[in-house]
Amino acid sequence: MAGKWLVHPQRVRYQETDQMGVVFHGNYVTWFEIGRTEWVRALGVTYRDIEENGLLFPVIDLSVSYELPAKYDDMVIICTRMKHLTPLRMEFESQVRKVTEADYKAGCYASSEELPGELLVHGGTKHVWVNETFKPVRLSKVMPELYEKLQMM
Repeated sequence: MAGKWLVHPQRVRYQETDQMGVVFHGNYVTWFEIGRTEWVRALGVTYRDIEENGLLFPVIDLSVSYELPAKYDDMVIICTRMKHLTPLRMEFESQVRKVTEADYKAGCYASSEELPGELLVHGGTKHVWVNETFKPVRLSKVMPELYEKLQMM
């Protein structure tokens, strides 16, 4: 059920690197979050909209695999897609890829094979829909219009 990849450009900033000029490993988790936020925004919804409906969307599992390092001032793209959806849970797949100037732009791709650049990091996150007291809830009941949009992705 994996959907299309949404791509968000990100230039590596100095403060994201260590003394060797290599991106600190924890920053990739932040980039995964940026990718998810932009993916949700591309649906025409924001996390604020979701929270105003009494929903929270915590991470319950995280995986990150490092292939190659990103370095200061590299042009990278954060690639995000929905991997799995149920009324209660959602899973995202993420990649960070080093690209050239020509591919340093937002976009949408149908498959992993179409993604430009060199794979640096890949992984993903699993989430569960909960209310303000962290009790699991079904998205299909609380925000059925959002659930329908997600099913179309």
